[in-house]
Amino acid sequence: MTDPIPPLDAQPEEAAPYHPPPPTGPQALMRPLAMGAPFQWLAQGFQDFRAHPGIGLFYGICFWLMALTLGLVFRTKPEYVMSIASGCLLVGPFLAMGLYEVSRRRELGMVPDLGSSITCWDSHIRSMGMLVLVLIVLELLWGRASLVVFAVFFNTGMPSTTGVLNAVFNPENWEFVAVYFGVGSVFAALVYSTAVVSIPMILDRDTDAISAAITSIRVVFENTGVMMLWGVLLTSLVLLALLPWGAGLVLVGPLLGHASWHAYRGAVAWREEAVAAPAGRTGR
Repeated sequence: MTDPIPPLDAQPEEAAPYHPPPPTGPQALMRPLAMGAPFQWLAQGFQDFRAHPGIGLFYGICFWLMALTLGLVFRTKPEYVMSIASGCLLVGPFLAMGLYEVSRRRELGMVPDLGSSITCWDSHIRSMGMLVLVLIVLELLWGRASLVVFAVFFNTGMPSTTGVLNAVFNPENWEFVAVYFGVGSVFAALVYSTAVVSIPMILDRDTDAISAAITSIRVVFENTGVMMLWGVLLTSLVLLALLPWGAGLVLVGPLLGHASWHAYRGAVAWREEAVAAPAGRTGR
């Protein structure tokens, strides 16, 4: 016996719309920050540095060597100063990851040591590698844009160190100064927004690089004023540390590294932490 043939005008059943399942993993929540939060992060960073000064001084010396390299490039190849400076800004947070590990261990009640801080990136190499790639692309674009600005305003070739100083401080070159620092500011903002909490987040949660970078950008957008203040404090302290031949970085570098961990912990909460935390908490 054969099955009955359906009528020609029969309509196929409509498929039910797809509804994605709710997320089951930990979700990052943006904490509202008070304007005084960056100063609290600095105070907490100082406490970490004071608790383990030997580890901090090791990384501080590394930062100082970076500053000496930057000074050497400025004296010999000034047209690459912005590129090397951006490279230092990229390498610095990765060195600071060891400082993040010290602060993380102190927060967990564990005893920090230099060996664990040096190798803390080992288990996060894939996420770190992807984030490095993203930041290197931004660095290369920044360097290329800087060279283009030089080429536009100096058609006789790249200037010497003296020429750079004369160009920057000569009132007649205000257009060059405005364009040069304007372009640099755009790329600096991109690097800062991408990296301000992404590396501590990778260390803390072993998340992928894209999620960490997106979370970092969300932090900046959700607390723009506070994060701008934090960026100004970071820049100002680094510039002050560079004045005595960069030697100030031996102390300022570890301080900012530890403080950056607390910036991440103060700005980003996780859903399970938010449930347990008291209502109205705005920082750590």
